[in-house]
Amino acid sequence: MVLHQYDYLFAVGTIFAFLDAWNIGANDVANSWASSVSSRSLTYVQAMLGATVMEFTGALGVGGRVADTIRTKVVAVNSFQSEPALLMLGMVCAVMASSIYLTFATRFGFPVSTTHSILGGVLGMGIGALGSSGVTWVGYKKDGSVDIKQGVVQVFLAWIIAPVLSGIFASVVFLFTKYAVLLRSNPAMKGLVLVPFYFWLTGSLITMLLIWKGGDYTVNLHDAQIPGVIVAAGAAWGLLIALFLVPWMYRVVIKEDWQLTGWHIFQGPLLLRRGEVPPPPANFKGIVRNFYEGHLTKEELDARRARQAAAVTGDVEGQHSTDEKKVAGSESSIHDDLDAAAPRKSLIGPKPDGPWYSGSVLFWYVKWAFLRGVDQDVVSSQSEKSVVAGDVEEMHTHSVHYDNRAEFLYTFLQVMTAAAASFTHGANDVANAIGPYASIYQIWQTNAIPSKAKVPTWILAFGGVGIVVGLWTYGYHIMRNLGNRVTLMSPSRGFSMELGSVITVIMATRLELPVSTTQCITGAIVGVGLCNGDWRAINWRMVAWIYLGWFITVPCAGLISGILMGFITYSPHWPSVARAVTKA
Repeated sequence: MVLHQYDYLFAVGTIFAFLDAWNIGANDVANSWASSVSSRSLTYVQAMLGATVMEFTGALGVGGRVADTIRTKVVAVNSFQSEPALLMLGMVCAVMASSIYLTFATRFGFPVSTTHSILGGVLGMGIGALGSSGVTWVGYKKDGSVDIKQGVVQVFLAWIIAPVLSGIFASVVFLFTKYAVLLRSNPAMKGLVLVPFYFWLTGSLITMLLIWKGGDYTVNLHDAQIPGVIVAAGAAWGLLIALFLVPWMYRVVIKEDWQLTGWHIFQGPLLLRRGEVPPPPANFKGIVRNFYEGHLTKEELDARRARQAAAVTGDVEGQHSTDEKKVAGSESSIHDDLDAAAPRKSLIGPKPDGPWYSGSVLFWYVKWAFLRGVDQDVVSSQSEKSVVAGDVEEMHTHSVHYDNRAEFLYTFLQVMTAAAASFTHGANDVANAIGPYASIYQIWQTNAIPSKAKVPTWILAFGGVGIVVGLWTYGYHIMRNLGNRVTLMSPSRGFSMELGSVITVIMATRLELPVSTTQCITGAIVGVGLCNGDWRAINWRMVAWIYLGWFITVPCAGLISGILMGFITYSPHWPSVARAVTKA
């Protein structure tokens, strides 16, 4: 029986569920791709394309087709059995609160947990409808022991578990990379030898992730078979890399073969039979880029700022002579002339002249609406001073610059871990938006509370589209804060961060511990930043800003939802008032 009298509730729920999915794309997807963009392993547009494919296929292909009615398990559902429509109203309030709070958080640059946002919304509506007694604060198993998978206590545990574990794992990965590769003589060759083993480890971990945290698909393996499958899958991937990618890397990185393109990877071992490399053309810039471009050392930054100060006082010539002695033999001339570099080409372009209704101006508005979100120079904007970010350039001077050829080897690993994290994010976290919406839809359709809501494919696609739209239109805002504004990024650092985050998610899944991907990547960033050996290499002001976002998520979303639910539930009912007036 369709509850047509509550069509307006279903319509409002649809609008705010899409807004919630939009915010998940704008806020949460940066967890997977921020380090890849910030380290220049990928351009922002490349990351958006990769995220679009992985998030949407994860959401639609293996997304949670069976979603719990209340995924966070913080409210006693049985209390609504006699009034299913009241639970429908409650879930509308929860989605509204979650989407409103996430919009605020995304606008002000808080990388927050979307899981905890919807949990706060459900918590608030439960208190608004049932009072505090209807909320599960601490869950218990049948034997009386505490169940950390249920109740509000899981939020507080996640604040500690996720960042600490992720920071430890990411630090271990980076410290091994640092002392086994980056600080060794001829680091590029040392790194090249280890590349297949890195891919073996990463492939095995991604296989674990897909088996233990994947979406709605069945893995027909016994517990004794799973470790063998995990190791074998990783080994097969590592062998494939050793046969095809490593020879290409050897020719490009070690031999500096400028004639090769990405398509030559498929030639595999045949590349080792190529002869000597002819001299490159004069305009050839090289495949290996400078990953530290724009990030100055302490001496370079001091010299540039002294030169700027001298220009203000009018003593440019004398100060310039002094500065050049300080930076002799360095690359400061490259960094100091960044302002004179060619301007970045915009996808939108300048607004043409003419009335607003002219074809050229209308076309410009269309480009602005669809491309503004990706027409952003995320890396350059991360160096800008702000009240929250502080002096980012000064913070970057406390991080070591490693060999660019060695760093280049980790770009492929970083992209692979980012893609895997993005795929599993789409498969799992899309339920934060469509899980409550599926409950709204089921109650509206049947006037009953299902123990589990079968999610139609169109709802999965609806959530996936919302995530992608949010990512393309506003994802850059959070990427600014999760990248170089916390610590200096490079491919080796970014790979360690992402792998540490993936390991944490895998372990937490296996141990059934509730963690947030936002908190995992933040902990990993701080852990790798500390491996520089200097606490000043981390922007603690930005870390505190991010942690504040975590701290206020549940109370803010809960307060909005509780106020909405309480006002509606306990407000005077007009038909009852009308009958009372008629009798009088």
